[in-house]
Amino acid sequence: MKIDKLQQISTKTGDTGTSKNYSDVSYKKNDIVFETLGTIDELSSFLGLSYHQAKLENIIAIQKKLQNINSIIATSPNSRNYSNLVQIEETDVEWIEIQLQKAIDIKPLVARFTLPGSEKSALGAYFDFARTLARKSERRVIDFSEKHDRNDLNLVKKYLNRLSDYLYVLACNI
Repeated sequence: MKIDKLQQISTKTGDTGTSKNYSDVSYKKNDIVFETLGTIDELSSFLGLSYHQAKLENIIAIQKKLQNINSIIATSPNSRNYSNLVQIEETDVEWIEIQLQKAIDIKPLVARFTLPGSEKSALGAYFDFARTLARKSERRVIDFSEKHDRNDLNLVKKYLNRLSDYLYVLACNI
């Protein structure tokens, strides 16, 4: 689909302070659903910046999973669209764990506290900041799932938790 008109980008439906999720349910723009989506988008955007510094192909794969996560969050589980979404699976969590172990195998960590972003390298600082955004995203997903009674997000929470661990190891090892 070609986007060539302002109306395709700016629907102006949000001018009154509300917006809709993918299930066509309206929420106030300050609802936790949009805070959650925005925080994950912030994480993905910063990972994109980190990718251009590090050229780690794993980052692109992670960004794609984060897009899937945002689709899941933005769609009500009882919606007809929900079953068509790419879900986060245990294999996605295991993939992160494998990448985490590979990074540790290459360079084991020293058991001590480090100052985020200031001890290793400028590139490590990118991953330190991405780690903090992953933790923030995890907190937002927890808050969203509690406030909107979303019991379908357990693997999403687990994925984000492992992702922050992986980003920590990257920050320490780069």
